[in-house]
Amino acid sequence: MRPKTILSPSESLVKRSRQYCVRSFRYRCPMATYREQVLPWLIDRALGTTGFRHWRAETTSGLSGTVLEIGFGSGLNVDHYPTAITRVMAVEPSSVAFRLAGERIHRSPIPVEQVGLDGQSIPLPDDSCDSALCTFTLCTIPDADAALTEVRRILRPGGRFHFLEHGLSPDVGVAKWQRRLDPVQGRVAGGCHVTRDPVALVKDAGFLIEDLVQRYGKGPKPWSYFTRAVARNAAH
Repeated sequence: MRPKTILSPSESLVKRSRQYCVRSFRYRCPMATYREQVLPWLIDRALGTTGFRHWRAETTSGLSGTVLEIGFGSGLNVDHYPTAITRVMAVEPSSVAFRLAGERIHRSPIPVEQVGLDGQSIPLPDDSCDSALCTFTLCTIPDADAALTEVRRILRPGGRFHFLEHGLSPDVGVAKWQRRLDPVQGRVAGGCHVTRDPVALVKDAGFLIEDLVQRYGKGPKPWSYFTRAVARNAAH
C-alpha cells in the first residue's frame, strides 16, 4: 500500500481549484469568480486541518479584552478564542468567507462584529482595542506596512499583537525556491506571497517582539516555514 501523500496548503489549493474548474467551468475558470467565490472555500478547507488548529490554539493563547482581528477569513480562530476575550472586532474583505464563518460565530460565546473590509484602513478609534490578532494575513494583504500601522494605531499602548504567518525561509536553498514560486503562488492563492518576512514587517511597524517561535511545519518547505509570535505595541 502506498503511503498517503500529505499536501501543503498551496498544493491543496491547486488541486482543489483544478477540480472545481473542471467540474463547473469546463476547463475555464474566470479569475474574478475564482478569487471571490471559490478561493475562500478552498482556504477554509486547506487551513482548517488538525495541524493548523494546533498552531491557532497556541497563537490565540493570552489574548484578552477587546480583540482586533485582521484577516478574519472564515473564522477558523473562533473555536480557539480564550475566555478572557470579551469581543472581537473582525476585519474581512470577503463576504463569502464571512458567511462561511457564520456557524462558528453562532456557537461561540464571544461576540464577533465585522467592523471593516480593508485592513489597510480600519474604521476604529485610536487605542480602542486591548489585543490584536492575525493568522496567515500578512502574506496576502497588498500593503502589509499600512495594515500594521493601522493595527498599531488601534491597539492600546502596551497591548499585545499575536500573529501566525508563513514566509521567507532562512535556508538559502529553500528561499531560492520560494522566490521562483512566488509569482505562481500569488496567482493561485489570491495574492499570497511566500517571500515576505513577517517578523521584519512587524518590527519595522514599531512593535517589540516578546515571544517568537519559527520552524518548519508539515509539508514542502517553501510553504511551511511558520512564524508564531507575540509583539508589544510600544508607546506611540
